Amino acid sequence: MARSTPSAPASIAHGRHWISLIVAWQVLVGVGLMAAAFGLPMQLQAGSWSPVLLWGAVALLAAGALASLYAAFALWRRRSAGRIAAVLVDYLVAVLGGLLALHWLGVFLGLNALADTFGAGLPWLLVVFVGYLINAAGDRFEGTAREALFRRAGDLVMLAGLLAFLFFIDTLGGLGWLAGRLIAEPLTAGLVAVVVVCALVVRLSWSRTVAEALHASHMQDELLSGYLFLSPNLLGFLLFFAGPLLLSLYISTTTNVPGGGDAFVGLDNYIRVVEFTVQPLVSADQPAREAFDVSRYSESFRAFGYIVGVRSPRFWIALRNTLQFVALAVPLSVIPALVLATVLNSKLPGMAFYRAIYFIPSIAAVVGIALVWRWMYDSTIGWINYFVTVAADALGLSDPRIQWLNLPSTALLAVVIMSAWQTTGFNSVLFLAGLQNVPGELYEAATVDGAGPVARFFRITLPLLAPTTFFVVSTTIIQALQVFEQVYILTNPPGAPADSTLTLVLYLYQEGFNLFDFGFASAVAWVLFAVIFAFTLVQFQRNRQSSVYES
Repeated sequence: MARSTPSAPASIAHGRHWISLIVAWQVLVGVGLMAAAFGLPMQLQAGSWSPVLLWGAVALLAAGALASLYAAFALWRRRSAGRIAAVLVDYLVAVLGGLLALHWLGVFLGLNALADTFGAGLPWLLVVFVGYLINAAGDRFEGTAREALFRRAGDLVMLAGLLAFLFFIDTLGGLGWLAGRLIAEPLTAGLVAVVVVCALVVRLSWSRTVAEALHASHMQDELLSGYLFLSPNLLGFLLFFAGPLLLSLYISTTTNVPGGGDAFVGLDNYIRVVEFTVQPLVSADQPAREAFDVSRYSESFRAFGYIVGVRSPRFWIALRNTLQFVALAVPLSVIPALVLATVLNSKLPGMAFYRAIYFIPSIAAVVGIALVWRWMYDSTIGWINYFVTVAADALGLSDPRIQWLNLPSTALLAVVIMSAWQTTGFNSVLFLAGLQNVPGELYEAATVDGAGPVARFFRITLPLLAPTTFFVVSTTIIQALQVFEQVYILTNPPGAPADSTLTLVLYLYQEGFNLFDFGFASAVAWVLFAVIFAFTLVQFQRNRQSSVYES
């Protein structure tokens, strides 16, 4: 008599049944994405998309199709890797398809209508909060009949408040409008259905039943959970940072053509940014047109018998102003912050209050701060000139009436003072954190050895603050190289007077959003990135060579 083999557990058999359905769905998704990849170029022959966006979308769809077909094949062969691939593909299809469906349905624009009716339902949210308080009051009567009474009453009040809130913001009307759009647009309704099924397949693939049928290890479950938990941040990074970054790199190699669209020009925009020429002068007053082609170059300066012409003179002006801003703003933001942190690190009464006061400018809105400083810089009614006048009268001098924002010699300095004032508080908090990590025993030992306050500061505090100082200086330099809001709001027009406050970010903004030369503006942005990277690299090298913290 033949020995009978035990049948597979019911849960594993059930899981294999679900795996067969997932395999069929992955094949459908793969075929659908591949069809969309082939059909997209034919649907967009009108040229509404740029070629890089078009072929980027085609490549993304094709990659999704291949991944989905691989997931189907791996699941059919009972490989646990197919489960991970299926979850990732269906998750991305559900998220991106859901966003596309909401866009087609006009839900994002419909939020304006919700904002109009939200105020009518706002009082009922207070009723929900009251119900929550009633529910929480039941904790005072734990284990008694009153606890159940309070919790039941609180739940009813919260439910009534929520239903009233949904009614007064016209949720039913919005759902009816949404249903009408789905009926009128079958393609969008189909996309919504695909999104719903993908979400269900993700949940099913993630279930323990499917995992046991595939004999998936606990490590694979942790890997899958980690990817899913990281996905919101990762998708946000790809969609709103990495994607635009690569797109700007492509745009920097194009230029606008008169008939519309973009034309590929390679590195011409970068050459236009940095191109210059140096020619010898026959005499000191020789006209620039005799030295070089003035239709291509503009005179920058003369020195040592040579004349320098540049192709984009405002870029070099912006670069000079930006470097001057860095040279002035960074020391004024770092050195006072270190001194202030040393004072705030003392154990005098009221230090916590002063720490908060000095930190407030760092979290205040730049627009509001700049408007206040613009009023303070006013030559007639500003407080700064008022104190200057009082000091001049006390010293018997004439009133200078400084035109802070109207003179090329003082405009950039005015922006530096405001920016340093705003940044010092934040840097002082960073220095304060570093100071509180310095062991007090070192100061006690130095005091016993006869070291004074100055010696303790330069021999103990500064060396042990090297990592903090490196971080503060690096971040302050990067922030200074990207200065924009302060200049844009303080000066009128931005960059005035005579481009004395024109910075690199303001320059690329004007080129891109005022003159609509997006290719050239993108090239300027990447040149600025190269400048920031060079400064940061120098800081890292200096910190590596001079750091004594580890030793």
